[in-house]
Amino acid sequence: MEQGYVYHNGKKLRKGYTTGSCATAAATAAALLLFHDEEHESVNITTPNDITLHIPIETLERDEESATASVRKDGGDDADATHGMLIYVTVKKLSTPDILIDGGVGIGRVTQEGLLEPVGFAAINPTPRQMIETSVRQIIGPNNGAEVIVFAPEGEQIAKQTMNGHLGIVGGISILGTTGIVTPMSEESWKSAITIELEMKHKQGLTSVVLSPGNYGEDFAVNELHIPSDKIVSMSNFVGYVLKEVQRIGFTKILMVGHLGKFIKIAAGIFSTHSKDADARTETLIANLALLGMPVPDLKRIEECKTTESAGDIIEELGYEQVYQIIADKIQQRSSRLLKYGEPEVAIDVVLFSSKRGYLASTRPVAELMEEWQ
Repeated sequence: MEQGYVYHNGKKLRKGYTTGSCATAAATAAALLLFHDEEHESVNITTPNDITLHIPIETLERDEESATASVRKDGGDDADATHGMLIYVTVKKLSTPDILIDGGVGIGRVTQEGLLEPVGFAAINPTPRQMIETSVRQIIGPNNGAEVIVFAPEGEQIAKQTMNGHLGIVGGISILGTTGIVTPMSEESWKSAITIELEMKHKQGLTSVVLSPGNYGEDFAVNELHIPSDKIVSMSNFVGYVLKEVQRIGFTKILMVGHLGKFIKIAAGIFSTHSKDADARTETLIANLALLGMPVPDLKRIEECKTTESAGDIIEELGYEQVYQIIADKIQQRSSRLLKYGEPEVAIDVVLFSSKRGYLASTRPVAELMEEWQ
């Protein structure tokens, strides 16, 4: 792997830097200007893995009491919602030797227990806080103090495109990063956000959780099953990862709610359900319909269908709807088998639906599940 690049599916992709690195660089430039009268067009910062990043400074200004610098977020070739936004830091001198770090406009505030920062604090995670403090301390020395305010004018609007709302972070973005570097296509930050949400709910006292692949599953759970949204976590395509995290964190009961087109892959033992990893929807459906005795000419009709929704028309026409119950049961069995040798024991139920037909099947009577999970 070349420095600053990573290869994924044969493509050379450029790495970027996190919001935490942006804030650290802006704090560094502002502190250098305020305490040493040094104006820098770029600064070097050190990541937690001792890698030096050279980050350009977008703006830099000073008044009598403070200095402010900004950095434009560069996510490399793995651009997310925060890519291209400006992250500002204002540094002021303190009469005490402390370094106080807080968030201003556009930086979210923690409103629920269970996150890494206490309720009421700015959503600036421990690693970025440490990066900022270390860098500023090196500049100002042991006997001086500074107040460091991180802000992002676009933060509140951009946060609507992130998972912050699910995490109880309101008013803006989070300042994140465990390594300081964004690695393209790693998916690690996405998985980490899901883990944070699960850990938060567990710390709040929940021992059961509803898992869905995304908005369709969540909408069905809320609007059709009448399950409170605060019990639901989106696992995206990372089914196996999330199931194991649920067990590791200590949940003992799961309800999986999902569209047939996504969940049928789990029935075949596919636990990373993105199409780039695997797509055996049609083959899985054909295999189970064949076991029910569907004639080969009709199986060939199913094979020609582009979606499980269109296959559903043929299934309904020929009276093979019992296949949905078989698939739901197999999803439960596969998921339980994945967690078989771990602790604690996790009870799993499944609800399947389709966009056209609504509810299809569940591993227990749906009325019983609705009553249990409300």
